[in-house]
Amino acid sequence: METMTVERVVNAPIDDVFAWLTTTTHYTRSPLVMRCRLTRRGEGAPYGVGAVRTHLWLIGWFRERITRYDPPYATDYVVERSLPPARHEVGRMTFTEVEGGTRVCWTTRAEIPVPLLGAFLTRHVARPIITRTFGNILAAADSALAARPRR
Repeated sequence: METMTVERVVNAPIDDVFAWLTTTTHYTRSPLVMRCRLTRRGEGAPYGVGAVRTHLWLIGWFRERITRYDPPYATDYVVERSLPPARHEVGRMTFTEVEGGTRVCWTTRAEIPVPLLGAFLTRHVARPIITRTFGNILAAADSALAARPRR
């Protein structure tokens, strides 16, 4: 299993950053994300616990289920199914108020289950694409939220 983490300070209040990043339809602002849909609403909030979302990235299709929803501090998810197949232990975003905005830490732990080549493919193909995409999404959040008037 490979752990991949991307961090960024988004220049906006924590509530706004949490709301933007947990609404995954925004992810299409990354050039590597083609489509995102909420296919089942969660408990208490559209992207709350139990929500199911599907994503189509240039590297594959993913069906994810939200397993933790603690606004505005954290959300966790697990990839239940993907094409190509992958093993996924956890996806997590944590949000912390800091000087100048909100620090977001986005971590996932996954691997490509291919005999002999899986570790190589995970580390040298999937990892750079996933971390770049996470970074692009966080940059898009920063751009979108910076353009909004402050409350």
